[in-house]
Amino acid sequence: MSLAFSSDLMARTAPLYERVKSVIPSIEWPAFADDIDAILALKRERNAVILAHNYQTPEIFHCVADIVGDSLALAREAMKVDAGVILLAGVHFMAETAKLLNPAKRVLIPDLGAGCSLAASITAADVRLLRQRYPGVPVVTYVNTSAAVKAESDICCTSGNARRIVESLGVPKVIMLPDEYLAQNIAAETGVEIVTWAGHCEVHERFTARDIRQLRAGHPGIVVLAHPECPPEVVAESDFTGSTAAMIDYVGLERPARVVLVTECSMSDNVAVQHPGTEFIRPCNLCPHMKRITLPKIRHALETMRHEVTIDPDVAEPARRAVERMLEV
Repeated sequence: MSLAFSSDLMARTAPLYERVKSVIPSIEWPAFADDIDAILALKRERNAVILAHNYQTPEIFHCVADIVGDSLALAREAMKVDAGVILLAGVHFMAETAKLLNPAKRVLIPDLGAGCSLAASITAADVRLLRQRYPGVPVVTYVNTSAAVKAESDICCTSGNARRIVESLGVPKVIMLPDEYLAQNIAAETGVEIVTWAGHCEVHERFTARDIRQLRAGHPGIVVLAHPECPPEVVAESDFTGSTAAMIDYVGLERPARVVLVTECSMSDNVAVQHPGTEFIRPCNLCPHMKRITLPKIRHALETMRHEVTIDPDVAEPARRAVERMLEV
């Protein structure tokens, strides 16, 4: 045992290791414990809370995060935070959303390079051109976008509320950006004509219908839960489609004996901690952007109070309205 991993540190972090021992081997715990212990102390010192997305690794999700969830849950909970500092363990658009909803608070992201292929697929100028091409058609923008893109939209949505948002508009045609597959899946569910954009999640777009059939052949009786950012043919092969929060709820309510979550693979580890009686099959597609967030980077961010998220006020106001309209629905 290294000097850094002292008996006192082991005693302090033992209850946290109990939470994750089913998914983190004991030999790996010393590599995490010192950072975890320091982060917990820094949160108290800085009056900070950590919001972590469901795709974060278990040592972050279960050991240092105060609030966890999907994009919708994090957006809602960000509005209730009392602390003066919010650290977002997720990607940049999530940190921007937290800042939009908490303009007076200090919002940090541990790595400015934690981006998103969907957010990078579209710009504010693209949205303005679409408005010119389809005058009068409302623009529904996925939260997986920059604040500048949100500012050009009428209302935002997440994968968990996209259908409700589209139906709430009461119109026969909408522009839905930027995830093409999510838009196609919502169009199939609602019957609303949807103008799409050719943006894709680099994790979910890699799944195929053939993958699902192979999973069923190799694991008889498996229940397949797919994220709606997957291609429509993958959704058609699945037993249930929903946001990461909806997948977690499904596992908790239905208690399948064997399940596969067709999404970013760290989520399976996080859900498995809470449901040890379910066998999780893990086709491991990792999000390279989410994985830029690590315990050492979280610790450094709280030590140095970097990197702070700022948004131009001229962008922030209309972007905030689009997010708030979503939360009202």
